Amino acid sequence: MRVIGGNAKGRRLKVPKGRALRPTSARVKEAMFNILPHDLSGLKALDLFAGTGNMTIEALSRGAEAAILVDASGEASRAIRENLSRLSIANRCRLLNMPVQRALRHLERQHETFDLIFIDPPYGQNWVERTLTIIAQTSILRASGIAVAEHSVRDQVGEHYGDLALCDRRRYGDTLLSFFKWQRQADSPNKEPTHGT
Repeated sequence: MRVIGGNAKGRRLKVPKGRALRPTSARVKEAMFNILPHDLSGLKALDLFAGTGNMTIEALSRGAEAAILVDASGEASRAIRENLSRLSIANRCRLLNMPVQRALRHLERQHETFDLIFIDPPYGQNWVERTLTIIAQTSILRASGIAVAEHSVRDQVGEHYGDLALCDRRRYGDTLLSFFKWQRQADSPNKEPTHGT
């Protein structure tokens, strides 16, 4: 697996062996970053079910300023640390080795906010719905932010979670990318997120 864009383009990432890990394919990752704003300069990302840190590393390579990564697996956390260290970007990241639901509540209490939230859980376990429900109940996604979920076409993912609304959905084989914004932003599909403070 490699970084496909930005200043780290072409760099290889470590993927843990012997683990039920489903890294995002290069095709889906490229499509996602083509849909997201092309200039990620200064943005802060939250990477849920981070796996190898693939999404965070891609975002930082393309100009994002900082990120927090969350994964409950110790093996995934070790791979994330190694990948961040290899690319000399560990100083721009924080890793939370804990379940996502607990991490979201923790980040809310810490008053953390994000411009981008990546959600890439195991398929078929209803994690996307549960995660979006919690995000909609908090203020961790900034007013102009985007949450993007990668999930199976068989997963039930709605169009509204409180005031969080679906603004785009694309299919790539058996994979769907669903993009969510706060309702007012979702009503203005051509408006890109502004940089957070």
